[in-house]
Amino acid sequence: MKTIGITGGVGAGKSRILSYLEKNCNCRILLADEAAHRVREAGQPAYERLVGILGRDVLGEDGQIDRGRMAAKIFLDKKMLGQVNAVIHPAVREYILGEIGKERQSGKRDAFFLEAALLIEEGYGQLLDELWYIYADEKTRRSRLMQSRGYDDARISGIFASQLPEAEFRRHCKVVIDNSGSLGDTYKQIDEILREAGLKK
Repeated sequence: MKTIGITGGVGAGKSRILSYLEKNCNCRILLADEAAHRVREAGQPAYERLVGILGRDVLGEDGQIDRGRMAAKIFLDKKMLGQVNAVIHPAVREYILGEIGKERQSGKRDAFFLEAALLIEEGYGQLLDELWYIYADEKTRRSRLMQSRGYDDARISGIFASQLPEAEFRRHCKVVIDNSGSLGDTYKQIDEILREAGLKK
C-alpha cells in the first residue's frame, strides 16, 4: 500500500480531487482535520490533557470539547495555544500512523491518501512515501474563495501570506497536479498519474 500526502494552498481545490481519487482508486482517504477532531473526543488520550489546559468551561452539554469555545480561548492566549498544539499535533500524528497501520494490516487498499494543510510544515514528508501538490494559480484561487466562502481580497491576501510559497510546495512534492483549468483537464492528469503509479481502478 502506497502512502501519499495531498497538500496545496487554500482554494486550490483539494476536496474535489480527493473525491475523484476516492472513486477512481482503491484507497482510504484521511483528512488531518478529521484526525484532529477525533483525538479531541471524550475517551481519547488527548481529551483529559486538553480539558486540563483549557478548563471545563470549553465543554458542551454533550461533554465534548466545543470547537468554538476552544478557538475563542486560544485566540486570546498564545501560551495556551502552544500548550494545546503540543498535545494535539503528536496525538494526530499517532492517530494517523495507527490508521495507516490498520490499513496495511487489512491488505485491502492500494493507497492511503492523507490531506493536510500543514503537511510539509509538520514533517509528514518523512512519514509518507510521497507528497502530491495541488496547484492552482493565484487568480483562480482568489476567485474560488470569493465565490465559495465569501472572503474579501484583504482576507484572502492575509491567508495567502501565511501559507508556504509555491516554490516550497514544489520542492517537497514529487507530483504536481495543475487544477487551474477545467475539472476535465484535472481529471485527465490524475488518471495519468494513477496509471503510471499502478493505482488506477
